[in-house]
Parts: sequence; structure tokens; C-alpha cells
Amino acid sequence: QVQLVESGGGLVQAGGSLRLSCAASGRTFSSYAMGWFRQAPGKEREFVAGISRSGRTTDYGDSVKGRFTISRDNAEVSLQMNSLKPDDTAVYYCAASSFTLAPRRVRSYDYWGQGTQVTVSS
Repeated sequence: QVQLVESGGGLVQAGGSLRLSCAASGRTFSSYAMGWFRQAPGKEREFVAGISRSGRTTDYGDSVKGRFTISRDNAEVSLQMNSLKPDDTAVYYCAASSFTLAPRRVRSYDYWGQGTQVTVSS
């Protein structure tokens, strides 16, 4: 079992920045690739960013490339979000996958956090 707890969400103006964190506990954190997903009202959950078990390989959704950066250390994965847009408004979820590289599919993840709300005002 892995427990994931997100933090860092909030309200920010367009063009601003936020940093999300996901604290992991339970089984060995390094055994999992980690991903960030988001879900806006009425929309499907979508892949935002992922990082491999080793931390050497990252992947980003097209809508956030060049603006968001994912990173990981001992027992935490972070998402630095810059140049935020109103379209980035969503609940953001952290997830852990037993794959070596972070998959983009929701069903490939074994554990999920409870989510944190990010709201970007125009």
C-alpha cells in the first residue's frame, strides 16, 4: 500500500505560479513511477505530467509542456506550475504506478491521492 497526500493547491491569477506537492508513505517510494493528473468539472481525468522511478525520465501533456515541471526526491513528488491559465483550473491528483516509466493512462496507476483544487482566475 502507498498513501499519497497532495498539498499546495489554491487560487491564483492568470500568469501566476503554484507548486503542488505529493507526500508518499508506505511501500518504497522509489518502486513507483509517479504521475500528476487533473480533472475539471464535466471532463475526463487527463494526464498532466509523469516521472519515472529513477527520476531521469519525464513526460508532459501537450497543454502544459514548457510551463509545468515535475520532480521527485526521497518521498515526495512536486509539480511546479508557471504561466497558469484559466484552462488549468481543475482538481489535481497525484498517482503511483508500478511501471518503470510513468504511463499516461489513468488505469495504469495503482494508488491515488485525494486531490487538491487549483483555480486560475482571468
